[in-house]
Amino acid sequence: MKKQELLMQVPTLFGLEGVAADELKYAGFQDVQAGNGSVTFTGDLRDMARANLKLRSGERVLIVMAQFPAESFDDLFEGTKDTPWENFIGSMDRFPVKGWSLNSTLHSVPDCQKIIKKAVVERLKECYGNPWFEETGPLVQIQFSIMKNQVTLMLDTTGAGLYKRGYRPQAMQAPIRETLAAGIVNLSRVHTDTFVYDPMCGSGTLLIEAAMKAMNMAPGLKRKFSFEAWGTVSPKMTEELREEAKNAVKKDISFEGVGADIDPEAIALAKHNADRAGVGHLIRFKEQDVKKLRVDQFDMTDHKKTMVITNPPYGERLLDVQQARELYKTLGIVCRPMKDHCYSFISPDESFEEYFGRKADRKRKLYNGMLKCQLYMYYK
Repeated sequence: MKKQELLMQVPTLFGLEGVAADELKYAGFQDVQAGNGSVTFTGDLRDMARANLKLRSGERVLIVMAQFPAESFDDLFEGTKDTPWENFIGSMDRFPVKGWSLNSTLHSVPDCQKIIKKAVVERLKECYGNPWFEETGPLVQIQFSIMKNQVTLMLDTTGAGLYKRGYRPQAMQAPIRETLAAGIVNLSRVHTDTFVYDPMCGSGTLLIEAAMKAMNMAPGLKRKFSFEAWGTVSPKMTEELREEAKNAVKKDISFEGVGADIDPEAIALAKHNADRAGVGHLIRFKEQDVKKLRVDQFDMTDHKKTMVITNPPYGERLLDVQQARELYKTLGIVCRPMKDHCYSFISPDESFEEYFGRKADRKRKLYNGMLKCQLYMYYK
């Protein structure tokens, strides 16, 4: 397929739109625009593949095939049929349809799915001369959104969400999603010479994402994507991008991570996950109660800054609210103001600062799943 400019959309967790946009801009992607729950950029197939490999805080990469208004099923059918699906969908490919509709005349999602599917089939019949399609080949997932009668038709190039890095086959109860952890790491400004401590590390996700960022390790290196099975994407190009990503990994860095947890099973799992991610040599894990944390105990010789980054229990699935608040008090005691020490805590509790004992220097609204949280950041 010849090189062409495509519009790509990257859905994000709410609150991470700006983080994902900054990632894309820093990596050299063009026309980056942050919206509500997503980011868009333009590029070719190589840029699509590169975004899948490199994005830390985005959920997936979608190719925007068409955008048009539709207030009737006829409008939806004609707009869909006018879209060049043959550029990506082969005669044997599977092309299921899924999506959503909000504040629109066409509010029945099952009916919209059927109309879009029918229109795509009619388009492909004309292109391939097939009376019907077996759909036994690679998956090319069609997605649609209808918002206030505006239709967006897309192709999912990712498959399993980008948070599926491949290093965490299992997790402890109430884990933090990898993409959210990466966003927190970015907002906390972890560098190659940072010391990061997580006193309630669970399955180790925050520390692993911090180490991967410090090493400049592409989060998609250890997994496959849907587009790799498409006949329109060159396997050679994808392999070249993987090699580039491997060569960009920084090995000679002074980053160091330490994870602690009161649960020995969590420590064993976190160490296993870190090893699977390829960052086990940069992180130490130990069984320890957060009450025994002493932030002045760390050797700062090779580090410009020490960061405590953690996802404490919320009182939702682990502990109750009062027990969670007692933990916040403990964190406020052990994480006292010190030169070259920064702290980041994510919590849905609007009283966090009261129990922690002081106002945050900066707060950032983030969503952990559907739960509205704040990232409380302290710079000293």
